Amino acid sequence: MKVYKIPENLKTIIFDIDSTLYTSAAYAFEQVDCQVREFARIRGIEANEARKMVADYRKEFADKNNGKKISLGNTLVAFGIPIETSVKWREQLLEPKEFLGRDERLIEELKILKQHFNLICVTNNPVLPARKTLEAIGVETLIPEIVGLDTCFKSKPAVEPFMTAVERIGCKVEECLAIGDRYDMDIGLPLEMGMGGILVTGVEELYDLHKLLLDE
Repeated sequence: MKVYKIPENLKTIIFDIDSTLYTSAAYAFEQVDCQVREFARIRGIEANEARKMVADYRKEFADKNNGKKISLGNTLVAFGIPIETSVKWREQLLEPKEFLGRDERLIEELKILKQHFNLICVTNNPVLPARKTLEAIGVETLIPEIVGLDTCFKSKPAVEPFMTAVERIGCKVEECLAIGDRYDMDIGLPLEMGMGGILVTGVEELYDLHKLLLDE
């Protein structure tokens, strides 16, 4: 865990979902690869060729933008696949329950946090598969609000998803804390907007989050 900033008057925690609220290398890979395979299918090319195209484009983007990363959704846009199509693919292809299970430690932690803070998710997945993910790990009632790819049709890092989360909760930007596993997608922009930020490497780093935020 790397703590960049915790707001003095913290009221809302904005969680990323994938590789933040769960740790599963297999599902993290499948989320990307199922779309790359679908892209290969409609292009009539081999999956490995499509994987190379995506990897090469993302590397080129990073090289030209001081190491910044680009989301898969925006990468596919560069190849002529609209965000709306990417949304449909994810809704049809992603089945998190095949990879994830109920996380009792996370459930207990979020119960504590929910007593003190508003909880909301901002994800680059559409709302449907995002909600399926929360259901698979058992926290769907603890974080009922999700801002997804199909909410603004903007992929992180973009201002719109984060501002939508702020507006839904009804708090100030400087009262929010963004938590995620990718600095370029989840943390960098929120910090620029005036939010707090914590970078994690997986769900295990969230199990005692209340001790940090509540000074216990």
